[in-house]
Amino acid sequence: MDTIPENREGAKMPIRIKYWSLTCGWLLLVGCSTTGSHSPNDQAPEKFLKRPHIVVILADDLGWGDLAGTTEDSLIPTPQLARLASEGIRFGDAHSPSAVCTPTRYGLLTGRYAWRSRMKQGVLGGRSPALIEPTRITLPALLQRAGYRTSGAGKWHLGLQAQGSTDYSKALTPGPISAGFQRWWGIPASLDMAPYLYFEDDHAVVQPTDKIEASGQARHGGKGFWRGGAIAPGFRHDQVLPDTAARAVSEIERHHQLDTADPLFLYVALSAPHTPWLPAKKFQDIEGAGVYGSFVANVDAVVGEILDALDRTSMADDTLIFFTSDNGAHWTRDDVKKYPHRANGSWRGQKADIHEGGHRVPLLVRWPRRIDDQRLGQWDRSLVGLTDLMPTIAEAVGEPVASGVAPDGVSFLPTILNGVPGTRQSIVHHSLHGMFALRSGAWKWIEGLGSGGFTSPRQVKPEPGGPIGQLYHLLDDPSEQINLATQEPAVVERLQRHLDRIRNQVNP
Repeated sequence: MDTIPENREGAKMPIRIKYWSLTCGWLLLVGCSTTGSHSPNDQAPEKFLKRPHIVVILADDLGWGDLAGTTEDSLIPTPQLARLASEGIRFGDAHSPSAVCTPTRYGLLTGRYAWRSRMKQGVLGGRSPALIEPTRITLPALLQRAGYRTSGAGKWHLGLQAQGSTDYSKALTPGPISAGFQRWWGIPASLDMAPYLYFEDDHAVVQPTDKIEASGQARHGGKGFWRGGAIAPGFRHDQVLPDTAARAVSEIERHHQLDTADPLFLYVALSAPHTPWLPAKKFQDIEGAGVYGSFVANVDAVVGEILDALDRTSMADDTLIFFTSDNGAHWTRDDVKKYPHRANGSWRGQKADIHEGGHRVPLLVRWPRRIDDQRLGQWDRSLVGLTDLMPTIAEAVGEPVASGVAPDGVSFLPTILNGVPGTRQSIVHHSLHGMFALRSGAWKWIEGLGSGGFTSPRQVKPEPGGPIGQLYHLLDDPSEQINLATQEPAVVERLQRHLDRIRNQVNP
């Protein structure tokens, strides 16, 4: 039977999204956060005597509804993520700073919205120049300053070299190393973007001297989508996910073998379940969401390999883990018609869109012996953005964040540890094609008509006398079906002014 929780002011919250509690087996209905401000939280704990290891796992195109235990409509087994959720905190109102890959990665690693950079829409390609500014303080740079060993594995997708088309025969700097990683191994961009190769630190492991033909979408009977182009001899698309898992595990084991007092920061940027969908053979018989569902189950197993490595090295109890995704799932209307699985839950839209399905993402946080035991496996409804990871981690390790660093981030560490209501009251959303939205409390104002992304119609021209944008009240209308822009002009005006103030900040 559905239950309707109350918010902090006692107002009923008629949310129709269902969550399955892994700890007690009850169906809970959880609403959106209406809490917070951008002021520092005065209930933050003192600096811990022992700095934790930090592991951030960023899935690629994993939907809010893909995790078994998140919604009753998920038909994909994800036991490892269920374990992680039961041992930590689950955030139901977490958002990527963009509805697509590159700008979210920029935001996570810098605490800054990517639309403040040169990237106003779209994503980078495999030969694009570096996006992170040379003077920008990043999360790995901050942690390296705090005495951490910083390593990364997987999909970079933030450009390499200073300008022009990247030349993989030369040093790949600026890149991960100049951005604060002491060790890096992975692929340049998405796994459907040429050139296809591995690079380590600041050089290509093998030059992309061969060519590969394009491949079709697995959802349409193809081998798995990728674009044709340059490829390194011996490079196999289906090996990238297992190779990334092996590298992440080896970084954990290497750190353990070094027997150093320095803590580890490990950023694991998975290339999946982004296209091409190439699940390992043992996952291919999983039903419920086709090839995509099999690939998500494969991703879950990779998370399990990382968790097992932490257990095996006795590092787990001293490790703060974040698991999330760079945007919503690319789960089309045709997929919704074909399968009962709901990759983005009941939220409207999909990857690239300005609606909730584009940027509302799973976020699991585990920190053994630090999080209040009574909160393990519970949901938190505080409003959180992935730009918040940098100040949150900085606070967890006791490293001060200087003025101008992570300008769009707000620490939610007290929320993680003790359930203190989050201090964030508003957040900016951004779509593939550059459409903006502002979330403030329960209100969401979209500065335009259409999805701004993959879902048709992408752009809609306003009609005379009609609304010029979309206004939704997410507590009453979580699926964004009732546009209240013409009925609530004062709310539209207030939110537009708020969005303009954020966009017009000087040198954030």
